[in-house]
Amino acid sequence: MTRIYVPRDAAALAVGADDVAAALAAHADVVRTGSRGLFWLEPMIEVATPTGRIAYGPVAAADIAALLADGLLTASATHLRLGVPEQIPFLARQTRLTFARCGIVDPLSLDDYRAHGGMAGLDTARALGPAATVQAVTASGLRGRGGAGFPTGIKWKTVADAPPGRKFPGEGRELRGESRTFPGGGRKFIVCNADEGDSGTYADRMLLEGDPFSLIEGMAIAALAVGATKGYVYTRSEYPQAIATFDQALTIARAAGLLGQDFDIEQRQGAGAYVCGEETSLLESLEGRRGQVRAKPPLPAHVGLFGCPTVINNLVTLATVPAILRDGAAAYQAIGMGRSRGTMPIQLAGNLRHAGLFEAGFGLTLGELVNDIGGGTLSGRPIRAVQVGGPLGAYFPAALFDTPFDYEAFTARDGLIGHGGVVVFDDTVDMARQARFAMEFCGIESCGKCTPCRIGSVRGMETVDKILAGRNVDANLELLRDLCHTMKFGSLCALGGFIPFPVLSAMNFFPEDFRQAQPLEHDRTEWSVHSA
Repeated sequence: MTRIYVPRDAAALAVGADDVAAALAAHADVVRTGSRGLFWLEPMIEVATPTGRIAYGPVAAADIAALLADGLLTASATHLRLGVPEQIPFLARQTRLTFARCGIVDPLSLDDYRAHGGMAGLDTARALGPAATVQAVTASGLRGRGGAGFPTGIKWKTVADAPPGRKFPGEGRELRGESRTFPGGGRKFIVCNADEGDSGTYADRMLLEGDPFSLIEGMAIAALAVGATKGYVYTRSEYPQAIATFDQALTIARAAGLLGQDFDIEQRQGAGAYVCGEETSLLESLEGRRGQVRAKPPLPAHVGLFGCPTVINNLVTLATVPAILRDGAAAYQAIGMGRSRGTMPIQLAGNLRHAGLFEAGFGLTLGELVNDIGGGTLSGRPIRAVQVGGPLGAYFPAALFDTPFDYEAFTARDGLIGHGGVVVFDDTVDMARQARFAMEFCGIESCGKCTPCRIGSVRGMETVDKILAGRNVDANLELLRDLCHTMKFGSLCALGGFIPFPVLSAMNFFPEDFRQAQPLEHDRTEWSVHSA
C-alpha cells in the first residue's frame, strides 16, 4: 500500500488536513507529520515513491478521488503536483537545522527520530561530559532565540558554576505573610519558555507538533551540562494540539528510559498572559502566583525557580542544541554573520503571498525576505511597513529593507528581531492606529507592577486618540514622544520598555498618518479631567 504523509500541524488542520487524511485512509498507509512550513500550500501531502517523496498541494478532500484515479503519481494532476519537496524554491533556499525533521518524521516515533539524526547530540554530550558540553555550546555562538539574544553558553556556565540550593536575599524573609520556602532545595532546573505570544510567530508550536523529541533531547543535554534534575516546559493554553502532542512525547520518552531517572520533564500550561513570556514572570507563574516581573538582580541563573539556579531558554534555543552537539560547534559557527551565528527560523506572516517558516543563516536582508522569498503582498498592493519582533517590534518602511536580519543590525536601527516574527502591511495600513494598538496592547497585557508600563500605556492610548481627533496635535505629539522616553527607560521589563519602538517608528517614518483627524467611532467621547 502506498505511504502518504499528511500534516497534522495546526496550520494544516485549519484548512482541512484531517478531512484529507480521512479520505486517504482506506486507500493508503497514512502517516501524520508536522508541517514543512509552506502555509499557502497546506494541506501539502507527500507520496512515498521508490525514488523519494512527491508533494501535492494544496489538497482538499474533494481532490482525493481524482488523485487516486491518477495513481497520485501521474502528470495529469499537474494543478496539484509540486514535485520533490526539497526542490520547491521556498524550501530549496533554506538551511534547515532546527527544523530539519519537521514535516518529514512521524513526531511520535522515536525510531523515526533516531533514523533522522535524533539522539546523536545527547550521545555526544554524554561522551564529552558537562564542562565540554557547555564549552561546545559557547563556542557555537548560539544566542537565545526568544528575543534577547543572550549567549546561551554563558547562561549555562553561570548555572553550572552556581552551587545548588535555595537562595534568597535575606534568608527566611516573609512573602505575603508566609515564609518563602519551596520544594527543591539542593536542585537546579531547566525551564523551557514556550509561551509564544508575539503576533506572527509559530515556530515553537511547529516544533512541539512536528518534532517534540528535539526539545526533549535539548533539555536533557542542558540538564547534563549544568547538573539539573528537573525540567519544566511552559506552554500556551491556546496550543491544544501542541500540548497534547508533547504530553504523548513525554510518555514515550519515559517508557524508553530517556526520562524519569536522573532527569524528568513536566509540561505546564500558561493562561495566556503575554508578560509571562518574560522569564521572571514565567517563574512566578510556574510557582503558582500571578505572573509579575521580578526585579533583577538576582538573576534566574543564581536564584530562579523555587529559589534554585535555573536555565531559562526559549524552545527554539533548546531544540537547536542537539544539532550543535551532533555536528560540532564549528559547523554551526560557520553559518551566519557578525555575532549572530547559526540559523534563525524566520516566521513570515501578514499580507504576504508566501507566508510560512523560513529557516536560514543570519544575513538575509529584510527586503529579500518579504519581496523575494515572501513574494510580496497577497493583496498585490505595495508594501508600506514591516514589523519584526512581535508587538514590541519597530515598523520598518521600504527605505530600511536593506537591513540584514542580524541582532546588531536591527538594534542599530532601533528595531529588534525578537522571536523572528515578520508581519507585512500594504499601503492601506494606518500607522497612527498601529501606534494606538501598541499602547492599547501594553495597557491590556501589563502585569501592573511598574508605573511607567501600567499607567503610561493607558495615557499613551489616550494621547493618540487626541491626535487622531485633531486636538492640539503638535503638543500631543511631543507629549507622546516624552511618554515613550519615560516608558523606555523607566519600565521594569521589556514590555513597557520596548512598546515605544513601534510607536516611535510609526511617528518617525509615517508622520503624515498622525495629522489626519479621523477619530474612530469609539473615540468620539468626552475626555476625562486628565485630558490636555
